[in-house]
Amino acid sequence: MSSDSSSDDQPLARPNGHLSANKISRAEDAALDRSQPKKLSGMAGIAVHNGTVDDDMDLDAPNGIKRKSRSSISKVSYKDESDSDGEPLAKRPKSAAKFYDSDSDEPISKARAKKTSSSRAMPLADSSDDEKPLGVQLAKKKAAIEKKAASEAQAIQAREAKSAKSTPRKTIKDESDDEPLSKSSSKARQSNGASAKRKSNGVKKNESDSDTPISKKAKVKGKAVAPSKGKATASAKDAKKEKAKAREATEEEDEFEWWNAPKPEDDTIKWTTLEHNGVLFAPEYEPLPKNVKLIYDGKPITLSKEAEEVATFWASMMTAGSSHNLDNPVFRSNFFNDFSDFVKKHGATDREGNKIQIKSLDKCDFSKIRDYWAAKVEANKTKNLSKEEKEAAKAKKDALEAPYLYCTWDGRKQKVGNFRVEPPSLFRGRGEHPKTGRVKTRVYPEQITINIGKDAKVPEAPAGHKWKAVQHDQRATWLAMWQENINGAYKYVMLGAASDVKGQSDFKKFEKARELKKYIGKIRKDYKRELKSEIMADRQRATAMYLIDELALRAGNEKDTENEADTVGCCSLKYEHITLEPPDKVTFDFLGKDSIRYNETAHVEPQVFKNLKLFKKAPKTDGDDLFDRLTTSQLNKHLTSYMQGLTAKVFRTYNASYTMSTLLKELAADPRSKGTIAEKVKLYNDCNRKVAILCNHKRTVGASHEQQMQKMSDRIKGLRYQKWRNKKMILSLDPTQKKKKGATWFELDDDIDMDWIKEHQQFLIEEQRTKITKKFEKDNEKRKADKEKPFPDKELKERLQVIKEMESKFKKENKTNKVDPEGRGVSVEKCLKAIEKLDDRVKILETQADDREGNKEVALGTSKINYIDPRLTVVFSKKFDVPIEKFFSKTLRDKFKWAIKSVEDADDWEF
Repeated sequence: MSSDSSSDDQPLARPNGHLSANKISRAEDAALDRSQPKKLSGMAGIAVHNGTVDDDMDLDAPNGIKRKSRSSISKVSYKDESDSDGEPLAKRPKSAAKFYDSDSDEPISKARAKKTSSSRAMPLADSSDDEKPLGVQLAKKKAAIEKKAASEAQAIQAREAKSAKSTPRKTIKDESDDEPLSKSSSKARQSNGASAKRKSNGVKKNESDSDTPISKKAKVKGKAVAPSKGKATASAKDAKKEKAKAREATEEEDEFEWWNAPKPEDDTIKWTTLEHNGVLFAPEYEPLPKNVKLIYDGKPITLSKEAEEVATFWASMMTAGSSHNLDNPVFRSNFFNDFSDFVKKHGATDREGNKIQIKSLDKCDFSKIRDYWAAKVEANKTKNLSKEEKEAAKAKKDALEAPYLYCTWDGRKQKVGNFRVEPPSLFRGRGEHPKTGRVKTRVYPEQITINIGKDAKVPEAPAGHKWKAVQHDQRATWLAMWQENINGAYKYVMLGAASDVKGQSDFKKFEKARELKKYIGKIRKDYKRELKSEIMADRQRATAMYLIDELALRAGNEKDTENEADTVGCCSLKYEHITLEPPDKVTFDFLGKDSIRYNETAHVEPQVFKNLKLFKKAPKTDGDDLFDRLTTSQLNKHLTSYMQGLTAKVFRTYNASYTMSTLLKELAADPRSKGTIAEKVKLYNDCNRKVAILCNHKRTVGASHEQQMQKMSDRIKGLRYQKWRNKKMILSLDPTQKKKKGATWFELDDDIDMDWIKEHQQFLIEEQRTKITKKFEKDNEKRKADKEKPFPDKELKERLQVIKEMESKFKKENKTNKVDPEGRGVSVEKCLKAIEKLDDRVKILETQADDREGNKEVALGTSKINYIDPRLTVVFSKKFDVPIEKFFSKTLRDKFKWAIKSVEDADDWEF
């Protein structure tokens, strides 16, 4: 397909520096062909990771309790830690060993002990290709998926053409023509918008570590609950719980299911009625005590309230782990310029009341302000407050936020997202932002525009203030808006991630990607043909489309202001941003979205390599545009000629979702699909990892990765040490076992020496001491709340007596190399069972370590949350009986409620 962009008299996209010729001559083309090396890597479309593409949000943080560094032994915990993309472990029975009754690292299932080598990470290509380099395997897999996509697109088009011929033309256009819905949604849609009855989908209301899929548990229907496995309800307490569950289920049925409702005729109107209470402003600044001063040139000075607040911004960063910013010359310069302006405008005086001008940041001593700030922060930390103080602080916070948490949108209660106005602070920015260090000024009501229904009560502005404007824009989804002073960007108060509006936005995004399935074959065929076009504009556009489709580059936006960070995307790449290395390697190095550096080397098709070489041809040099006859808007306009609403960013979503869909279909043959919950979760993560690799959703290895891996290694060694102790107990109980089992069975593992054992024993002692002390403090808090006399310190000393027993026990064991049996009713059989459980736990941790090592350069969260259609995850959860909470946290389950519910009756749903 061609477009107007191929016209010879087309105006130049960005007349900047040296420009490419309108056309490529045959002689020039032939010369470039001759210069191309014949030997190729066979890895077209695959990136070799060098840096960051997508840094993850706080959604990849561990679910479990973090195990702290051993440098602070008393705070260490052996509780299990797993990625949010993995699974929380099951609740675990206590070990038989007296000093190892921790609830950590218990196996999800005994079946893990039967795990074989086949349960290792799923190969990224067919076993017949195992001897080929990984990159070649990946390229082959990617090519196969693209070939399948082209065939599927052709089949869809053929079906639609056949359907169009056999179906009489209707005067009313079917609503699915505009935006295709899932088969389940189409079947479930009722004329009155009511939802069809649904089955359980594996989502539980309360958080639990249980590995039993909810679909296997008692199902709630109306107010009656079917007893599990025919057993009657055990007590009135259980009945009360079941009744509460039933009530929740009934309320859930009454929710408005917009994904099943008919599509409105005019979807530009977002709401009919809208009520809310405005925004919550940052608290007013509290001046420093009179004895806390800024020291300038060795002398204390008194700052005005406004200038003093800015000084506290700097001082607070000296203690908040952000001190590296204070050494940045750009940060320092920007801060000083703004700070000195505040001092000039609002004033500063010495002890005699004389006005002071601040001319040098180096002469400013913020140490007194820093010390005061640090003490204040420490005093306000939750851990330093009593139970009553914590409850009072929480109640005060809840009361303050309560009016702003929800709005009423078309008569339905919806949670508001960011209802707080950003407090003043120092701007940091991402990467090397030119405005880092500038003062983000306080936002006042006079800067804020409120958007609300005409008949709704307008929220009152704080006393003495008024809103900038009040409007009733039904096409807007924001509740309030203002312009910040740093970049002049507009900030909006929007509905929360779990709201209908946000859900509809996500739904449309993924439906748009599903629609692309119909056209992807033709689009790829066209741009690959145009890679050889004699028209420069067409060749540049085709090359950019290849990079966006194959390497997941963002299209990039044109810059309007010279003060913006120097960030670029595919269409705005410059000469210096790519380096070519024959035969087919291209290294990209530029600041991408949010000023995050994109430093990636990728293999490309020979024609693409040739084109990039052409686009860099002399006299082009640093600063010249690579795609000088293309802009993002021109590219998107061309894409709409294939499909209404198609833009470059849809390719990222389509590629991730289609790849995941293809991989999930191949899982039926994998033995792990019939294994334990842990194996199934690992199976899903392997597919997610492939998506991230094939779609180039990568990240830099985290600074703490090696430390985390070392901690996991220590935990595994600790469990193996426990196994050895149990074996030693068996010898103490029955010395004849040495002959039965063989002497080697009772030997300590080679990588565990006496120095490590002593360190580990000390860790266990301090861990137990911490547990006892915390339990004592908790008991005293409870007695205090019940108005009872707290336990005396003598009680704690008595409780800590067990620590001395542990110390002497370990000392004796190290000296005699014998372990006395411990625990109630200990026997050889019990020790053998304990060893079996420890084996299971070791295998689980080794699997998790494998998973984590495999994920160190892969942004699983980025793919799963932003690019993979959540309905694919839900279908996997249903099909393989894995609780959905193994993949989605509570926040994500709220965000993707539409996905969870819209396909719960659709076992055959496909992307």
